[in-house]
Amino acid sequence: MKTLRMIVGIICCALFFAIMFQSCAAGLGNSLSESGETSGTSGFFVAILMLISGIIGIAGRKSNGATITAAVFFLIAGLLGTTGAGSYSDLKVWGFLCYIFCALFIISVLFSRKQPKKIKAGTESNIEE
Repeated sequence: MKTLRMIVGIICCALFFAIMFQSCAAGLGNSLSESGETSGTSGFFVAILMLISGIIGIAGRKSNGATITAAVFFLIAGLLGTTGAGSYSDLKVWGFLCYIFCALFIISVLFSRKQPKKIKAGTESNIEE
């Protein structure tokens, strides 16, 4: 599961640039058409939150606390992406992708419970009799 966290983190860092480019284009289109929509700004924040989540996912892939923090950031990005999409319809796709990444991180926390250490047979313990 640590590998999954790292892969998702790398994907998010790479998607940051695509989402940021699309958000800038959508924001420019919104301002030129004077429609009053804020989908470009919402996309900007989704991109920033995905970058933060990806970095946390990579840096803290061995820590359950960092994984939960990244999942919360993914959840916030998903909410912002699905509710803030106006003319920028790709933002819904990025929002649902954030929900999927959030679910993967939560599942990885649930399955990464530490197993008790096994004592090898034939080794002596430090207990004095």
